Formats: sequence, structure tokens, C-alpha cells
Amino acid sequence: MEKMSDFFEKVKHLYRYFRTLLHHFFRGLMSMIFVVFPMNQFWSELCYFTTLSSLGFLALKFSRPSVLLPSHDHLPKNIDLFFTSLSAATASSMSTLEMEVFSNTQLFVLIVITFVTGEVFTSFLELHFSKSAKSDSSTFKYYSNNNNRITDQLGIVINREAGEEEEEEEEGLLKFKSIQMLAVLVGCYLLFVHVAGAAIISVYLNLVPSARNVLKKKGLNQQIFTIFTAVSTFANCGFLPTNENMMAFRTNSGLQLILIPLILTGNTLYPLCLRFTILALEKITGKEEFRYMLKNSRELGYRHLIPGNTMGCVYLGITALGYVLVQLILFCSLEWNSEAVVDGMSGYEKAVGSLFQVVSSRYLPAYTSFVPIIYAENEIKKKRSDFWEQILFTQLGYITIFVILVCITEAESMKTDPLNFSVFAIVFEVVSAYGNVGFSIGYSCERRLNSDGECRDAWYGLAGKWSYGGKFVLMVVMLFGRLKKFNARGGRAWKLF
Repeated sequence: MEKMSDFFEKVKHLYRYFRTLLHHFFRGLMSMIFVVFPMNQFWSELCYFTTLSSLGFLALKFSRPSVLLPSHDHLPKNIDLFFTSLSAATASSMSTLEMEVFSNTQLFVLIVITFVTGEVFTSFLELHFSKSAKSDSSTFKYYSNNNNRITDQLGIVINREAGEEEEEEEEGLLKFKSIQMLAVLVGCYLLFVHVAGAAIISVYLNLVPSARNVLKKKGLNQQIFTIFTAVSTFANCGFLPTNENMMAFRTNSGLQLILIPLILTGNTLYPLCLRFTILALEKITGKEEFRYMLKNSRELGYRHLIPGNTMGCVYLGITALGYVLVQLILFCSLEWNSEAVVDGMSGYEKAVGSLFQVVSSRYLPAYTSFVPIIYAENEIKKKRSDFWEQILFTQLGYITIFVILVCITEAESMKTDPLNFSVFAIVFEVVSAYGNVGFSIGYSCERRLNSDGECRDAWYGLAGKWSYGGKFVLMVVMLFGRLKKFNARGGRAWKLF
């Protein structure tokens, strides 16, 4: 018993140490960003993602790559390493390198980048460092220290009634406590989903020999694969340590069914899960803070806690699942008998694989709902009257500009290799990068018109064959897509009717 007690004490001290270390690191980083870019969240987030991408690039560059693939007799290019780091930071999973090139150390670097730049984690940081929490804290201290005295607009000190002052003080304190508790809740949600997801994946790999043998044949570390898969799936990044991604596990339907909830709980269904968690905790504990979160979600300033009643989140869930169902029906109707896609798979494996495919492609912008979500009146009444602003500052306008830029940088390849470098392939790549989805048509040596005998098919996207200029443009697209919520209409839910 004493040994167990000592062990738990050591674990507790270790947890406190890492929590303090993580807190000071991100507090210093965010403080530096807010000092450089005060009062502008767009520049703050842009600096955050580019800084972490640069740090990830340096870590990848100075770590030794894997020696498991003798076909790679040279080190990866710097632009490809930075492209991979930025792709992980923006949850795009666009690839210009085969994943099995990376060593365990480099895979761990990608795990860290993916985790700290995930949507839920970054929203947790925003909540933790929110100015609303600081202002409420200072307001509460102001009222406590000034008793019944306030100052009007002319600077004249006047008295106010004790009951009114106490009511505002209690409301400010309750809001401050609610923000603090919400931050703790989001942190616990992050920890629970990752630990539970990694544990279930680990159990599956230990129980199913066919999935475990895939890792053994490739020489991949099972623990690294488990953690990498859980973190990447929850962050909706899409990277996996295998070259073929989930194609290596196309017949392992159990693993796909495990990953589907991880994808949804970290993306489109996160607001629904968060609200129902708060509802459950409010029923169990009866704490006033949880009741305040449900009734005053807009005042808390946390965008994933959607304003309104619970039915708004239910409509969001119905919309997300409705999109998945429509995609599933279309995908199955088109590809069910395709030999190139589902050859050798049973009906059950086809159904689960199709479901996994369509769920992986879902990235609803700003929580699309078939019932409009009510936002602040000053946001609703904003109308853009300038014609050119209407044309340019739309998602379609951005995508068109990026496609034209890529066509300019890849003009020579489009002439010499028109089948691989078609306009449709470029549009598909740009749209996928802007949506942070990560899908790619890929590159095939068999489709080349003039084969020189040196071409080798590789397990990465079409962007891997692009020029430096094309890759740079696509990096801008990925970063721009990650910050699409700041564009003209990206910050509000879309109205479908």
C-alpha cells in the first residue's frame, strides 16, 4: 500500500510539473503574439500557426529520417518538410512526402504539432486567455475594492444602491467562474477523448492480428501509431504513419468504426457533445455555473458553445448526419461495384469503408445547420454594398484566384503532362487544401504521354510533383483555409434555406 501511495504521489507531482510547464510555455507564446498583434485575433492566430509550423519544420529537419526505405537515398527537401509541418498544423494532411520516410522522432514531432493546432485545443487556448475572463476578474475586484462607489461619464463619483451593486458583483463573479469551469471542462474533454481513443485503438491492434501484422511488416512502432492515429483523427488532420493511409486497413472494418466517432467528436459534432456534457453535469452536480453556461452561452464568448437552446445543437447534429447520409448514398451508388476501389471486399467491408470515406471528407464550415442559428444583431445587419467586395471576398473568389496562380506556376507541366496536370486535378487539389480535407487525385506514371523510364509512383498527393512555386501557393491555401472563419461570411453558420 505504501508503494502504491508513493507511486501515485510521484504521478501527481509529474502531472503538476508538466501542467505547469505547458501552461507557462503557451502563456509565453500567446503573450508574445498578443504583444506583437494586439486587438487582432486574425494576426494572432496567423502568427500562432506559422510559428508552430516553423518550429515543427526545424524539429523535422534536425531529426534523422527513417532508414526503413532504402529507395530514399537522399534527405527530404526543406520545402517538403515545411509543407508537411504546415499541413499538420492546418489539419490539411496534404502530402508531398511518403509518411514512412519519417522516423519515430519525427512522427512524435508531428503528433505534437497536430495536437496543439487542433481546432478544439486552439479554442481551449482562446478560452483560457480570453479577455472576457480577465475583464470579469478585474471588474469583480473593482467592485469589491470600491464598495458602493462608481464613476459616471463626467468623472463624478456617485453612490449606488447596495442591492444593485451586489447583484452585478455576483453576476460578474458567476460569469468569471463559468468561464474558468468551461476551460477546465474543455481540457478534460480533450484529455478523455484522446486517452479513450488511443486505448481502444491499442486494444483493437492487440486483439486483431491482421491489423497488427500491417504494422510489423512496415516496421512501425505500435505505440507511436496508436497515439498518432488518435491525435490526428480527433484533430481531423488525416495523417497516418503508413504510406497508404487507411488503405492499408481497408479490410479492418473495426478500426474504421473506432475512428469514425473520433472524427465527429473533434469536428462537426463537437458543439453537440459539449452541450450534452454540460447538460449532464448540470443534472448530476446541480452547480449554478453549468446552468449559466447553458442560458448565457453567448456572453461566455466561446464560439463552439452555440447560442440558443439545446435544439440548435440537435439541428446541427441532424444536418451533419444528413450530409453524411446523402454522401454515403451517392458514393455507394457510384462505387459499389468498382473494381479499382472495392475489389476483393465483402459487402460489410464495402459499407463500413464507404461510411469512413464520406465521414473523412466532412468539414462543415462554421457549423452548417438547416435551421439558422441566431447571432448578435450587429452581425446580422452587416451588408456589403460594394460590388467588387462581394465578388472578391467570397470563398469561391479565393479558390478561383488560387487555382489561377497554381496554373501559372505549373504551366510547363500542364503542357508536357496534361493528363496528370489537368485543370480539374489542380482545382481538386486547391479545393481540398482550402477545405483542409487532404484528398488528392494523386500522380500516375502510366498517364504520362512521354515516359522517360525514371518515373516512380509514390504514395503522396499530386502536389508532391509540383514546382516550388506551386507548393508555396498551396501552403498559402492551406493556411488561408485554416483561417477561413475570418473571411467575409466564414464566421457565421450557413443558411441552407
